[in-house]
Amino acid sequence: MKHSAAAAPEPGAAPDGAPVIAIDGPTASGKGEIARRVAARLGWHYLDSGALYRVTALAALRAGIALDDEEALARLARELPVTFAGARIELGGQDVSAEIRRQEVGSAASQVATIGAVREALGGLQRSFRRPPGLVADGRDMATVLFPDAHLKVFLTASLECRAERRHKQLIEKGFSANIPSLLQELSERDARDSNRALAPLRSAQGALVIDSTQMTIEKVLESIVQEHHRRNG
Repeated sequence: MKHSAAAAPEPGAAPDGAPVIAIDGPTASGKGEIARRVAARLGWHYLDSGALYRVTALAALRAGIALDDEEALARLARELPVTFAGARIELGGQDVSAEIRRQEVGSAASQVATIGAVREALGGLQRSFRRPPGLVADGRDMATVLFPDAHLKVFLTASLECRAERRHKQLIEKGFSANIPSLLQELSERDARDSNRALAPLRSAQGALVIDSTQMTIEKVLESIVQEHHRRNG
């Protein structure tokens, strides 16, 4: 299945009744992997909202657009030639699935995400993923802003040290250089920026299932969420 930004409906145009599991959390908390697995288990659609901001940031870096140029960034986001084809993410027809996971792109994405006009431009595309039989969405404001009516809201976190180790392993496996001290600093700065931004700050939604995965396996986290979903569905 391919999904293009050019065909995104206006916010609120998603079909009524499609349930949503919204999984929010800080960088490297494992929410992406967990959300993909939950979606696969349930046979639902999956939205990696962070990928959209990463693609926007990558496009800005390639175009030489300053990360504080709000007008240019918003225009870029509105015209973003991004396509999702399964696990493959394309920018202008080029596979950027690995490139958007680079450390500098992630840092730039965190800055881009503080801009209201960019968030508005990408909001319609994100909401358009809400289709039957259901959607599992991960990000930082899925439960608080994008899908406040989600039937299950999850806030997934882990210690800073644990998240740095996870991100280090992920980057090394993808062939990128990284070291723990720099990752600890970057994650700490991103946590502060994401939590303190004026628009859609990172926080646990009211009534969310809060999971600290520091001492948990992926399988245990997955089962906790799936069991809670089934419990709420009766």
